[in-house]
Amino acid sequence: MGSAMKFKKLPASAAKWVMPLLLSIFMSGLVSLLSTLHAQGLVAGLLMAWLSSWAFSWVIAFPVLLLILPVVKKITALLVAQE
Repeated sequence: MGSAMKFKKLPASAAKWVMPLLLSIFMSGLVSLLSTLHAQGLVAGLLMAWLSSWAFSWVIAFPVLLLILPVVKKITALLVAQE
């Protein structure tokens, strides 16, 4: 096998912060890229426009995820049977 970098994992209690952090980074990045492409097309300066849009989107997305994730989990528990 390859030589993967080893690092110390965060404690399980960090998951409540790490999951929304990663989700907000990926989701806001993809949505802002598609939105920027839709609005501007493939033009010069697209990368900087996208990065600016992404930064603004992420600043909103992360705290919103932290606020609504508990509500979403409760709604999910109402809709999905326990195993």
